[in-house]
Amino acid sequence: MSYKPIIIVAGEPNSIFLEIFFKSLNKKYFKSPIIIIASKELLIKQMNLLGFNFKINLLNENYLNLKKLNNKIINIINVDYDFKKPFEKISKKSNNYIAESFRLALKMIKKNKSLKLINGPISKKSFLYGKSLGITEYLAKKTKRKNNVAMLIFNKKLSVSPITTHLALKDVHKHITQKKIYIHIKLITEFYKKNFKKKPKIAITGLNPHCESNFKDCEEEAIIIPAIKNLKAKNFKVDGPFPADTIFMQEHYKKFDVIVGMYHDQVLAPMKALFGFDAINITLGLPFVRISPDHGPNYSMLGKNLSDPKSLIEALRFLDK
Repeated sequence: MSYKPIIIVAGEPNSIFLEIFFKSLNKKYFKSPIIIIASKELLIKQMNLLGFNFKINLLNENYLNLKKLNNKIINIINVDYDFKKPFEKISKKSNNYIAESFRLALKMIKKNKSLKLINGPISKKSFLYGKSLGITEYLAKKTKRKNNVAMLIFNKKLSVSPITTHLALKDVHKHITQKKIYIHIKLITEFYKKNFKKKPKIAITGLNPHCESNFKDCEEEAIIIPAIKNLKAKNFKVDGPFPADTIFMQEHYKKFDVIVGMYHDQVLAPMKALFGFDAINITLGLPFVRISPDHGPNYSMLGKNLSDPKSLIEALRFLDK
């Protein structure tokens, strides 16, 4: 059986990602060839400080013989990064390094469409400020899929997806449309059909408390309810709108595969309360598979060797086929 290679962009150099990467390789042998794009010098320095011991296999970005790669050693494409110590404060200093890492990954994927992508956490404030709301949108722009992608936080028991992502709450209502809801549900349904041979049952929340408001033209009446009626008419398995304060109660959420909310924390906060970091962030709608572990750089934990690799392990498991 031939396993499709996985490209990993290590992301923010001053994050816990390399720590959880070492732990993930220690815990499980993955059959798919894994190539990490990172600073070789920084990786070796952090590996030694954290007490891990892997041999390094330095690859050229044009390396094509992927079937011969062995995950018992670390296969790396080097990106130069100027650092004075192995753990520094997160700053704009790493922006060019991160951009170059993504450029190399996208270049490789363009040449070999069977490649799959995982990226480590990125500081939105430093790297994306003024450019994109998040990496979901950054990659959508780079691949010309703007407005046709969806963020899915996936767990086998329950997944969630926000219609809007990293927006200020005061702006959320401006970005909710029937078309956006339809694209979201279509992408999620296609994902479940392709990967699990099933049409998912999807709950859709309202925007306002209790799905109601005391003003004219509330979003439920004007947008969300008509969108749900349209989706039902097209035979999607959707229901709602549900109040966000009750849909995550056990007796309710267990009836669904996915809960789609109107904004980021409306669905991600209860998701993490239920499952912690046992979930992965999948971008639907890109011309390749992209997954990110569901955690941030977590600067406060740098160098402590206490971070949980569960989310990265789940991401690798999901792609290890």
